[in-house]
Amino acid sequence: MIKTINIEGMSCGHCENRVKNALSSVAGLVILRVSASDNIAEVEIADENMLKAAIDAIEDAGYDVIPS
Repeated sequence: MIKTINIEGMSCGHCENRVKNALSSVAGLVILRVSASDNIAEVEIADENMLKAAIDAIEDAGYDVIPS
């Protein structure tokens, strides 16, 4: 399933790369798009556990996830 994660605090390409690197640590997750201008990450996941892992990775990288 495809999920959009709303992220607060991204402002540039460096931020996008930091979020991409954080998401890369989640096994099985596919990164579709990370956009600082839209403040989102779109990912493909197999289950809700992967979504929680993705949110945790983003927050560990120093960004806030906004509940949708």
